[in-house]
Amino acid sequence: MSVDGWEAVIGLEIHVQLNTDSKMFCACANVFGAEPNTLTCPVCLGYPGALPTINGGAVDKAIQIGLALDCEIAGRCQFHRKNYFYPDSPKAYQISQYDQPICTRGHLDVDGGRIGITRAHLEEDAAKLVHAGGSGGRIAGAESSVVDFNRCGTPLVEIVTEPDLRSPEQAVAFLGLLKNTLQTIGVSDCDMEKGSLRCDANVSVRRAGEMGLGTKTELKNMNSFKFLGEGMAAEIRRQIDLLEAGGEVRQETLHYDPQARALHARRSKEEADDYRYFPEPDLVPLEPSADTVRRLRDAMPELPAARIARFRETYGLSEQDATDLNAAPEIADYFEAVAGASGDGKAASDWVRNQPGAVGTIPAEGLAGVVKLITAGTITATIGKQVYALLESDPSADPAALVEEHGLASIGDSSELEGMVAEVLAQNPQFVEQFRAGKEGVINALVGQVMKQTRGRADARQVQQLLRDRMQ
Repeated sequence: MSVDGWEAVIGLEIHVQLNTDSKMFCACANVFGAEPNTLTCPVCLGYPGALPTINGGAVDKAIQIGLALDCEIAGRCQFHRKNYFYPDSPKAYQISQYDQPICTRGHLDVDGGRIGITRAHLEEDAAKLVHAGGSGGRIAGAESSVVDFNRCGTPLVEIVTEPDLRSPEQAVAFLGLLKNTLQTIGVSDCDMEKGSLRCDANVSVRRAGEMGLGTKTELKNMNSFKFLGEGMAAEIRRQIDLLEAGGEVRQETLHYDPQARALHARRSKEEADDYRYFPEPDLVPLEPSADTVRRLRDAMPELPAARIARFRETYGLSEQDATDLNAAPEIADYFEAVAGASGDGKAASDWVRNQPGAVGTIPAEGLAGVVKLITAGTITATIGKQVYALLESDPSADPAALVEEHGLASIGDSSELEGMVAEVLAQNPQFVEQFRAGKEGVINALVGQVMKQTRGRADARQVQQLLRDRMQ
């Protein structure tokens, strides 16, 4: 994105909660929505003498993420203690990975560009702070806070990108594809409302054409793609205005308030030294075997990026349409079922994208039946929408039977149509005169009147041709 001769430089840090049965370093259940502070034990609460053990399922899921992002999987990695004092950290440190992460040097291609993945590493989540009083649930402006330790110790993978993103739009597109990829391989539900997927954005600007990096700020814990995009755009504009006025950008952490559409500084940005990382003394280094990596690679499903390319090639879809259909695995699966049953991939794409409510409610065979009736000329596209509405009320119904039951079949008898055309022309002599005088646009009003008489059961192009023939 180039704004007034400036270029944005964006890197993302994405935290993904893994859907394991238990927490990262203890046997407490990994469940969302339980009564506060009921899923805890001496390990995740940091009691003296309690020792952590590594969740092998979480390790497998981290490797799956690395494989999906074409990362190098480390033959040996190490857990570290990341020290900080905050109410959501009962141990006063977080078990994470520092200079020996499990996954490094990957990429994900999106929006015409290759976005580098610096690392993807395992760690434990912090507890959940609940802020009350005048802040809309956010820490900025809150009057009080309470802590729920149920989330403490939940397995996380943090994915860090290179600063390769150049606009909020590209960053949001990247996140959309990443989310779909994670859902497809089954490692997380990526529900942002539950906090299963959280994203921080590092934002800086530089003069267009420059190669160096400007001073970055960090937007923390954005809980929707929409607000993340808005926040990045606002911060890019703020930095440009500040630099053009002769000021300097300070490295700091910011909060974006979507209601006020305003940015608020929270604290100066920490460096790695501030966390005093050192190797976790209670855990041995982790060495994933080649057999484990091979097993997980062999079980990898078709990834969204590959599926998008296949949809374009197989069904003749545009890049945007194929991407929309891959917004979630269940949408892509549903589209393929409708396309296969109807034999018309382009029409199936149009219906699935325009009627997202069909996924999970109307059987693919039912929607395919609507598509086939339209393709065969049995009903018009307008009537197809009526049949779809009937299917919403009775998803198990046969579309062909609904057409017959409600008398929705297309009017194929041109003599019947000609009678309606003649009647409409007789009722609108002024339109006929205007058409013959060269105002051809009036024909649309006449088509509309005929289509109203047919209740949408006629082909609009056929109606228009009959009107033209009559008036000429």
